[in-house]
Amino acid sequence: MRFSTKLYSVLFIITMIAGIVLSKWVIEGINFSGTNFFYVFNAYNIAGLVMIALNTIFGMILYARFLKSLKLSRAIFFATFPITISYAFALFLIASARTLDGEIASFLRNVLKINSTFNALLWCVLITLIYLLVVFLIYAYLCMPVQRVEKITRRLSDGRVKEESFEVGNSKQFKTIESALEKINYNYKEKENLVKQTDLEAQKFIPREFLKFLGKNSITELELGNQVQKNATTFFCDISSLDKQKLSLSLEENFNFINSYFNVVSPIIRKYDGFIDKYLGDGILAVFSRPENALECSTAVCRAIEIKNHSQKSLPNINVRISIHTGEIMFGVVGEQQRKSPTVISDVVNLATKMEDINLLMGTKVVFSKETLNELPAKYQFAYRNIGSLTLENGDKTSLFENLEVYPRRKKDRLMHLKRNFEDGVRCFHEGEFLKAKSCFREVLKYVSDDKASYVYFNKASDKIEQNIS
Repeated sequence: MRFSTKLYSVLFIITMIAGIVLSKWVIEGINFSGTNFFYVFNAYNIAGLVMIALNTIFGMILYARFLKSLKLSRAIFFATFPITISYAFALFLIASARTLDGEIASFLRNVLKINSTFNALLWCVLITLIYLLVVFLIYAYLCMPVQRVEKITRRLSDGRVKEESFEVGNSKQFKTIESALEKINYNYKEKENLVKQTDLEAQKFIPREFLKFLGKNSITELELGNQVQKNATTFFCDISSLDKQKLSLSLEENFNFINSYFNVVSPIIRKYDGFIDKYLGDGILAVFSRPENALECSTAVCRAIEIKNHSQKSLPNINVRISIHTGEIMFGVVGEQQRKSPTVISDVVNLATKMEDINLLMGTKVVFSKETLNELPAKYQFAYRNIGSLTLENGDKTSLFENLEVYPRRKKDRLMHLKRNFEDGVRCFHEGEFLKAKSCFREVLKYVSDDKASYVYFNKASDKIEQNIS
């Protein structure tokens, strides 16, 4: 029991005893005169009236707290019980006022004009209406917490509740309901956070961009056989000379080394609006909707790897090779009912792998296909050169180009200045004019001695010349 309740109980008992003691003077102060009554005030009956009034106030406070400690059904009963008793007593007085003797009965007959059955009936109807109104107000007040519960549960069902706590009612029963609703709300928020966290974790395995390509909003919507064909740019990135470096690293060190490389490259891919389709051992297959983003990303990746090599002297230096191609790609879900996997399926992916072999052979960093060049915006300007062609499985050929933006400014400017010499050498080599080709590449190597592509073509032209002589 709260301290305030104990205090009200003590005050209620004191005022009740005082009111009983002084009730004699209170009753004696009431006087009747014909059709009216008047009250004779003195110190004792005033004190008695004050004690009775205070006793009534304290009693109502205690009674209200008593009702709050009850369940709703019992609270309604005990709230309406005294009203019902008073209503019944009032009906009894009106019904018997014409037959009773005494001053009170005479007063009622004269003041209320209960001289006929009709008047008595009117007073009964009026008192009944008042009784019904009071009972309705009591029910409405006591049932207000039920309406709050209904509102809160409706909001909970819609998932729109952000409050940490609820205020339903002050009764013991509704305090229990408040606690239960708060627990439900807490569990709901925990599950909602878990779903969001799970969705964020799922995006690490299935990129949201992949879902957009398929026209889906969530991984739960993915079904076996979902597919869509779109024009996109593939971006294949691999670590060069990693097999030699593996010899000096343990399995754990090699695992951490590859992840450190992924931690550099992957954020850059996302920065340029690409998404990673899969990790292929020590390589990455990414997809871009715009080819210019893929080219800019390749430049950024090469520069970031150079910075990483300079900053981590304890780890082996690495180089990356990037192959970029644009074409029709099939985005879809493969597997079976118990194991599904989203992936991209296209000859574009196979071509990127073949381009990677050319990349390795030529010692270049970034190569891209003619199809990618054709898809670039007309106003898009960057440094590049033709390094030859690649024969496709169907017998067709596609031209390959090298992105020169990845090199330091001085080297890039020299290569661009010698671009015509290099491309003439490539053309002569493929036309069988090996002496002219050798001369062109010698001119390039004269100014850029570390141009690996020119060096490879120069040696191949020399070998062809020797073969023709022999």
